[in-house]
Amino acid sequence: MLKLFEGPSIIYTVLGIIVFAAALLPRLLRRVPISMPMVFLSAGVLAFALIPYLPTPDPVKYEVVTTHFTEVCVIISLMGAGLALDRPPGWRSWSTTWRLLGIVMPICILVFTVLGYVFLGLGLASAILVAAALAPTDPVLASEVQVGEPADGEEGFDREDEVRFGLTSEAGLNDGLAFPFVYLAITISLVGAAPGAWFPQWFLVDVLWRIGFGVLLGYGTGKLLGRLFFSSRAESFRLSTHSEGFVALAATFLAYGVTETFEGYGFIAVFVCAITIRSAERNHGYHRVLHSYVEQLERLLSVVILVLLGGAIARGLLETIGWTDVVLALAFLILVRPLAGFLGLLGGQTGTREKVALAFFGVRGIGSLYYLGYGLSNGDFDAEANEVWGFVGLVVALSVVLHGITATPVMTALDRLRRRKAQVDGRGDMPITHV
Repeated sequence: MLKLFEGPSIIYTVLGIIVFAAALLPRLLRRVPISMPMVFLSAGVLAFALIPYLPTPDPVKYEVVTTHFTEVCVIISLMGAGLALDRPPGWRSWSTTWRLLGIVMPICILVFTVLGYVFLGLGLASAILVAAALAPTDPVLASEVQVGEPADGEEGFDREDEVRFGLTSEAGLNDGLAFPFVYLAITISLVGAAPGAWFPQWFLVDVLWRIGFGVLLGYGTGKLLGRLFFSSRAESFRLSTHSEGFVALAATFLAYGVTETFEGYGFIAVFVCAITIRSAERNHGYHRVLHSYVEQLERLLSVVILVLLGGAIARGLLETIGWTDVVLALAFLILVRPLAGFLGLLGGQTGTREKVALAFFGVRGIGSLYYLGYGLSNGDFDAEANEVWGFVGLVVALSVVLHGITATPVMTALDRLRRRKAQVDGRGDMPITHV
């Protein structure tokens, strides 16, 4: 028999096809209502359903591998998101972001905790964990509705429309800000639901300490690296002159590792580090070099994870799913997040169409898989591990399909409206941020 049909050979063949497709598909799918995550999730389902030699990617059995693999993908994507943002941080300029983080995400966590507890029959700790895992907009799979590469000049601020900016900045910060609720679920699973048993430790350490150190160490690391990249007196240390893109990976791991050492939230630190580096020399072309490297690495990792998620689905991840799960998963994607998003953005500076898009495109993805894996690894959820993995896997798969189909036509329509309004306002072909 040909060697192609032996286990190791076919695995290498499949990997080669996947990597090649990851480079080619973003260009081929640019104008069609099919996203790259949809293709690779489907490819994973087909490959693992048709090729028996492929080992089963069971996230419950391989809990540690799942957690760390998704962790690396998320922190790399957070660095890319921070480097891509042209708009300097500010209370008014980031008002959409603060609304999405401070109003929309807590509403989603609260509502879905209740739904999971009442309708899915989950314990309180498991319901909170699932809600916290599904609350953040994913920085990895939402690329179709996020900002592109960094701009080199002063015009960058004007080119960031409010929808892409809001979803990118939200995804950059809410991955870290959902962590206190993951820790809340872990604590309740270990010590019980009585507030006296968990609230003091949770509020002082998991909320104040970890968020504070995430911001502080991320800013400090970004300041240090920004000076090293752009202002070092020694030319050999001024890395912006050498265009070494892989340094972005060093910045990611350094900010994350140092912050985690001090028990801070590394996700917050990586994003804050990235936007601080971006602010050090805002118009320098080196940001594009760093972002390009991170984007390629993120794409490769996300493709592998999506194929493995598809494989898990093909091999029985959704066996515990019933009609109630399907209805609740759809309700979260098309009712809970959109309604919470629209309510949270009422009275803000965004137009009605933008509010609808910002509210709808709360993409769920690899960050949700990481949070779930982390929570299950550190808490006492063994009795419900298969059930919660099945439900979160279902929501992520539905999000990939639903948002993948709608992202291109919706964003194209919004871009067309912005160009038309810019021409009416006498700004030529320059896009504007609001419609």
